[in-house]
Amino acid sequence: MVSTLKVFLWWFVVGSTMALSVILLQGGIREVMQAQGSVWELKLVELLTTIMGGGLLGGCLALILDRIKKS
Repeated sequence: MVSTLKVFLWWFVVGSTMALSVILLQGGIREVMQAQGSVWELKLVELLTTIMGGGLLGGCLALILDRIKKS
């Protein structure tokens, strides 16, 4: 159980970092910084959901591959 959680958390961090790096390369951070008012909040939420999605994708794929490797 602890090993599974460690695998998930490690790959969650890696997936989140990869998603953030793609956003940085595409200029998404600049758009968030230049937005004002309620648009800024919407862009920030969009940015955070993308980062979380990348982390979940990485973590879930790692768990699936780990399960396949064990069987």
